[in-house]
Amino acid sequence: MSPFAVKAIQLLLSLSILIVLHELGHFIPAKLFKTRVEKFFLFFDVKFALYKRKIGETVYGIGWLPLGGYVKIAGMIDESMDKEQMAGPPQPWEFRSKPAWQRLIIMLGGVTVNILVGFLIYMSLLYFYGRDITTNADIPEGFSVAQDFKEFGFRDGDQILKVNGKDFDNVTQINKYLFLRDVASVEVKHKNGEIEILSVPEDIGTEMFKKDILRPFEPMRMPVIDTVVVDYPAEKAGFLKGDRVVSVNGKAINYWHEFTYSIGENPNSENIVIVSRNNRLDTLRVTPRIEDGLLGVNNFAKELYGKSTHITYGIGESITGGIGYGYDILKDYVKQFKYVFTAKGATQVGGFGAIGNLFPDTWNWMSFWETTALISIILAFMNVLPIPALDGGHVMFLLYEMATGRKPNDKVMEYAQMLGFFLLIALVLFANGNDIYRAIFN
Repeated sequence: MSPFAVKAIQLLLSLSILIVLHELGHFIPAKLFKTRVEKFFLFFDVKFALYKRKIGETVYGIGWLPLGGYVKIAGMIDESMDKEQMAGPPQPWEFRSKPAWQRLIIMLGGVTVNILVGFLIYMSLLYFYGRDITTNADIPEGFSVAQDFKEFGFRDGDQILKVNGKDFDNVTQINKYLFLRDVASVEVKHKNGEIEILSVPEDIGTEMFKKDILRPFEPMRMPVIDTVVVDYPAEKAGFLKGDRVVSVNGKAINYWHEFTYSIGENPNSENIVIVSRNNRLDTLRVTPRIEDGLLGVNNFAKELYGKSTHITYGIGESITGGIGYGYDILKDYVKQFKYVFTAKGATQVGGFGAIGNLFPDTWNWMSFWETTALISIILAFMNVLPIPALDGGHVMFLLYEMATGRKPNDKVMEYAQMLGFFLLIALVLFANGNDIYRAIFN
């Protein structure tokens, strides 16, 4: 089966599970409060459904358009825009007849379930699989450091000891911490054994985003080529997987970052690269691509990154660890969401293609559930945004009603719902358009 098909199946399965559970989050409290649910659909049944069956007062079904799902609750202005029903007098089984606090619980049910599902999956993953972390002992050569970060006192070969004065065991998380957390100081051990506490600017995350330096710290790796990208300069120059770079333009190369830095010093001209291949030296001549300076090689293989340390968890540790991990994922996602509103961030917004690429191209249940947990938490946050047509939009109007004691006018709700719906369609088209653009031009 092709990698694309594996990713597509995982995406469809993951979204199906999360959509059904999200809608159950609305369905269950609605039924508890004796509110009639007329439809419960996985995917949208525009014009027709692939399958449907009425059980009791509810029609259950599967639509053909896999852009989400929905429950149609009687007496509620939603994406169905059922104006005829809303024109009649309120009935006791309708959503609009229920107290505001009950309606609020019904609307928050889906988001609540997504959060709980994400946390539960993380708990289960820790209990059944444990997790791998990277300690300083696993990468004894330390980190290579981006040139911009050397201005703060960091050096190639540094080991990360503490962040904000606290021990920092999983050292490869330093990039995420700098980008998304409030980091003021980093304690490092330099290659010469000197220990130093270095200060970083308060807006370091923003600067990393602007300069596109999202991984300023990389484990020191051997200059061995793991992948040669088709139709890039490296392939045309004769580079092969397994080549070990010995020198660039006469300069000896001991680590991967020295190779990339040396090429970066001479981006628009021919570079003379000597590689060791099958116990002999070969001389290759290569010029980076003019548009982006890339050669088309990398060394992302795990064995080139060093080792890792496996940690196991008991039941209690899994519960607290899963909740903490899920909370950090949610907090980090909320923090990075601000970048969406920048010109650069908008171009990086992705649709189904980007979500699908979160999954591995070979089937792996641990990776599947880990990605599903991430998507569940993302869906929870996105759904609670105060945009009409999303759960957060309904919550916003309900909170207004509870604060003022006045219900918003039905016409206002209808127009807001229509505006929100068209806004969401525009965002979906924009995000998936970005996917298509990247697929064609990258």
